[in-house]
Amino acid sequence: METKIKSSANKEKIGDWLPINGTDYVEFYVGNAKQSAYYYQTAFGFQPLAYSGLETGNRENVSYVLQQDKVKLVLTTPLNSKNPINQHIVKHGDGVKVISLWVEDAAKAFEETVKRGAQPFLQPTKYEDKDGYVIQSGIHIYGDTVHIFTERKNYKGIFLPGYQAWNPQYKSSPVGFKYIDHMVGNVSWGEMNTWAKFYEEVMGFYNLLTFDDKDISTEYSALMSKVMSNGNGYIKFPINEPAEGKKKSQIEEYIQFYEGQGVQHIALATDNIIETVTEMRKRGVDFLDTPESYYKTLLDRVGHIDEDIEILKKLGILVDIDEEGYLLQIFTKPVEDRPTLFYEIIQRKGAKSFGKGNFKALFESIEREQERRGNL
Repeated sequence: METKIKSSANKEKIGDWLPINGTDYVEFYVGNAKQSAYYYQTAFGFQPLAYSGLETGNRENVSYVLQQDKVKLVLTTPLNSKNPINQHIVKHGDGVKVISLWVEDAAKAFEETVKRGAQPFLQPTKYEDKDGYVIQSGIHIYGDTVHIFTERKNYKGIFLPGYQAWNPQYKSSPVGFKYIDHMVGNVSWGEMNTWAKFYEEVMGFYNLLTFDDKDISTEYSALMSKVMSNGNGYIKFPINEPAEGKKKSQIEEYIQFYEGQGVQHIALATDNIIETVTEMRKRGVDFLDTPESYYKTLLDRVGHIDEDIEILKKLGILVDIDEEGYLLQIFTKPVEDRPTLFYEIIQRKGAKSFGKGNFKALFESIEREQERRGNL
């Protein structure tokens, strides 16, 4: 059951006008949610949580919800050819449609962002069942992607109204993901500043870091990026755009095959990247290769680290430092047939940055894959 509502929030409240508690969930539109769910369970260690489909009275689409600690993924597939979700899948392939943000007041979040120029996607709506109610609202962002503001303080159910617990016989073991560290959006030429301004003016974010084509470039390609963060730092959205280079950048390749702007990668945080990546490799996840030469000068560049460099080299894990400490990171190859969405696995040991010192090695690795695909 759903009803349109209006906010009862105190509009005179001073301070952060769009407080965000964290990422609520990320929803993918996919061609076959059942098989995608099996992949994320098996390869990434996600646990089954909730389900919506024919058995729950949903005649339009089916959704599987997976969870690992604070990370929730929703995989949604249409059940008939007339469902508009099909248009998204035909155009983009499997990809991220919804980045849901957990808020205290979804109606106020909608009113404040629309007032500041956001294009409405979902009017504030109450969804209820026997376990209470959830209020959701939504706005458009880059490409066909949207933000859904989710208010769930009056709900005790498994996920959202309309979902039931999903408890299949098959369950894999988790690989150690804790939360979403950041999510990266790829936008078109000249659009980075437009979307950075959107997050600043419409959503109250601030520019945490900026990288230009001198920071992120190789002999052949380059890109520019601005990292936007909300006030409490729980949400970080780097925004990438292409920069001039001799050949096609990874951003251009993404936009060509995704057929538009969208989420390029999701960074998943772990407390032990060696254990996480070791297990993921055992389960068949493909990662970008790192040349052995990277590790010859690693300790000269980053200084002392706790990890065994030989193990890092064997696994292909990168290391970078900033004033606060260091981080370890590695990137999967695209997890779709189209060279679009991929994942970053990251462990922070004090560092607040995003691996600037690894950009050259990372991009050269990506270019080797582009060349194999004939897209460089």
